[in-house]
Amino acid sequence: MDYSELIKMAEEAMQKAYAPYSGFRVGAAVLSGNGRVYTGANIENASYGATCCAERVAIFKAVSEGEKRIQAVAVASSSEETVFPCGICRQVMAEFGNAEMKILCGKSKGEYEVYTLGELLPHSFGLDRAK
Repeated sequence: MDYSELIKMAEEAMQKAYAPYSGFRVGAAVLSGNGRVYTGANIENASYGATCCAERVAIFKAVSEGEKRIQAVAVASSSEETVFPCGICRQVMAEFGNAEMKILCGKSKGEYEVYTLGELLPHSFGLDRAK
């Protein structure tokens, strides 16, 4: 899949964000191991700890549908600055991806920077370390 298409899907997902507290809207698109795309948007809650990031919403949708591997994650936000996944999302990505998995970090409409998970989370805790 073309990365620009994946970032576009993340931008579209952002429109469905529920962000009445921060006003910071985020969308994500996850490319699964079998080539299917799952999207998600951030969902806030008055109890901030119950908030869920767009990346985790999309990943959890994929996993709940039977996916176990992720090839790429695209993230877009309402900010004009480059948006990066938070630490919790990076760790969740490590559970279902690998160090070479691509993460597309949206900047402004249609623009993005590409990183690997290994660059953004160089010392992840995963199944290989949990044994």
